[in-house]
Amino acid sequence: MKFIEDAVASFSGWIWGFPLLILVMGGGLFFLVYSRFTPFLYFKHAIDVLRGKYHDEDKEGEISHFEALSTALASTVGMGNISGVAVAITMGGPGAIFWMWVSALFGIATKFFTCTLAQMYRGRDSEGKLLGGPMYVITEGLGKKWKPMAIFFCVFALVGALPIFQANQLTAALNTVLAPATGYDAEASFNLLGNQVSKASFIIGIILMVLVSTVIFGGIQRIGKVAAKMVPAMVVLYFVLVLYIIIQNIGGMPAVFVSIFEEAFSGSAVLGGGVGAVIIIGAKRAAFSNEAGLGTAPMVHGDSKTDEPVREGLVAMLGPAIDTLVVCTLTAMVILSTGVHEQYLGVEDTGLLGVSLTLEAFNEAIPGGAGVYLLGLCILVFAVSSLLSYSYYGVKCMSFMFGAKRGNLYNYIYIGTIILGATTSLGFVVNLIDSGFALMAIPTMVSALILAPKVITASKSYFARYKAGEFK
Repeated sequence: MKFIEDAVASFSGWIWGFPLLILVMGGGLFFLVYSRFTPFLYFKHAIDVLRGKYHDEDKEGEISHFEALSTALASTVGMGNISGVAVAITMGGPGAIFWMWVSALFGIATKFFTCTLAQMYRGRDSEGKLLGGPMYVITEGLGKKWKPMAIFFCVFALVGALPIFQANQLTAALNTVLAPATGYDAEASFNLLGNQVSKASFIIGIILMVLVSTVIFGGIQRIGKVAAKMVPAMVVLYFVLVLYIIIQNIGGMPAVFVSIFEEAFSGSAVLGGGVGAVIIIGAKRAAFSNEAGLGTAPMVHGDSKTDEPVREGLVAMLGPAIDTLVVCTLTAMVILSTGVHEQYLGVEDTGLLGVSLTLEAFNEAIPGGAGVYLLGLCILVFAVSSLLSYSYYGVKCMSFMFGAKRGNLYNYIYIGTIILGATTSLGFVVNLIDSGFALMAIPTMVSALILAPKVITASKSYFARYKAGEFK
């Protein structure tokens, strides 16, 4: 296991080098400039679409605009924002947050282009169902000769869609919150295939397997409805908790922002230093947070009921604004204002700290355990909703490669790896998912860059009709 962990860590560090950084962040910058910042001018219209103002139940597709965004956000808002921000800070210091912001701004444009394309170039599976996603963008938009690149995306999406990060961090949160309250020994372990495994984590993994399997075999419609009910309420609760903490520490906020901007260009908090390292860490964690350019969100937004591709691109672009610019920033403010991260910066043997660091910050800010329990509730809902959403990505990719009837086979692999995520180290989990995401980003971004002129043409037509009052 140690050999596998080291190999995965080495590959993750290599693949997330400057060439991929240029592709993801540079591609986002290109989309932003190429569109002349047009998506940013229509945020109000995007919200109107999200509210259902233009929804037509008779249009071909699987889910509504709101369910599409809720499902996409269910896989990002939560663990990527609560745990991912903590990982970014322990790896790259406060400066990593600045580069998460930059990546998110580019990510808004990336989401607009990739999700518009997911609607423009939808394809049909072996059962005739109309679906969207990078694999269909590639084969329908670029042609059948590009199918190997579509297969490449699907293969690594099967890895990127694994539930191991969510399972790992939810297990860590439950052990942190419940062990002191109930008195069970979270450190007790047993030998499993030559590895010492936490008994409590193993049991939590089994429970999660059962819980998740009751929903995911129902398909995207059931997942979308569950996500639409679960996510908004927890986002509101999380916002209330975080705003309370920020108000309590309002005097220290200027210093927090100063540290973010200073560290963004110094890299002093990173082992070995270097601004480049901070940029890469920020970009990786932003990608984990909002998934812009990776190809997961287009698989959901491509299934929305609409005949206006640009409309879905506008809804999709709200994702990075919500989960990175807003939720990630609020989480960072809590961690940095409480100062709980400072003891871990530059210390080589502490390992990665995810949700446990965020829980520590909430406990510091809201004494008496209330903060920990309330955050624990948010984490439970966010993690479970993420676990539900990610399964659909893998099923779609399996269906594309082997036929719709075999797509659900991925769910058996999926629920089986929940135990792996619950019982293995955070470092291994992060590096494995980062590797899968990096390889998914290559075909997603390459196809989007090639087909970008098609999005511009569609956008000009759509916005001209919108200004002319054609949409009621």
